[in-house]
Amino acid sequence: MNMADLKKTPINPMLVILVIAAFAIGFLFSKVQNLEKQISGGNNSGSNAAADPGTQGEAPQAGEVDKVTSSDHIRGNLSKAKLALIEYSDFECPFCGQFHPTTKKVLDAYGDDVVIVYRHFPLSQIHPKAQKLAEASECVTDLGGKDTFWQFADKVFADQSITLEGLPALASSLGVNQAKFKTCLDGGKMAGEVDKDYQSGTKAGVTGTPGNILVNLKTGEKKLIPGAVPFETIKADIDAML
Repeated sequence: MNMADLKKTPINPMLVILVIAAFAIGFLFSKVQNLEKQISGGNNSGSNAAADPGTQGEAPQAGEVDKVTSSDHIRGNLSKAKLALIEYSDFECPFCGQFHPTTKKVLDAYGDDVVIVYRHFPLSQIHPKAQKLAEASECVTDLGGKDTFWQFADKVFADQSITLEGLPALASSLGVNQAKFKTCLDGGKMAGEVDKDYQSGTKAGVTGTPGNILVNLKTGEKKLIPGAVPFETIKADIDAML
């Protein structure tokens, strides 16, 4: 085919539109992925800023941290604990799902010396289910007791593909009345509880999830540990603070 023939060949406008749309979708997908990494876990583990301040600037500092009380979601024995590992978390955040087993390792390793404290920090701008998942956890706690919260958390972090439509069935599997759960969740009864945690996290210096703060319950010493850091990193910080 010569140049004259090419000039005569009509251009299909639909083909042009599809090519432009493909480039646009690819660009937007890349931007969303980068945004989620920045907000939800930093450099995947979220640990680089603290581990390598020479390249990332100074390690982040914890702000004002609300006192741990029995009204918190606590794993462990608060009356005996020396330290609290407070996790500001998001049920839809993949890095939080990655970090959840690490908190269990901490309890296994330190027993009564450390408690795990869960506080809500839903990143609704990138995780559309996060707010309602947080409210759902408060609804099952209100209806089923404090242990039910941790049962809910374990199940959701084990399978973060759960839909909002599947939450009533999940609540029922935990022994919670499904009708009462739906009333609580649909009515937004626990939205204020979630927001209270979120505001306290912002005040404490949390900017992404998981946002972890290690607190000495006796002296008030505290350290902000952002991201899904490995157990070895948490262990070193706990040992230093103990």
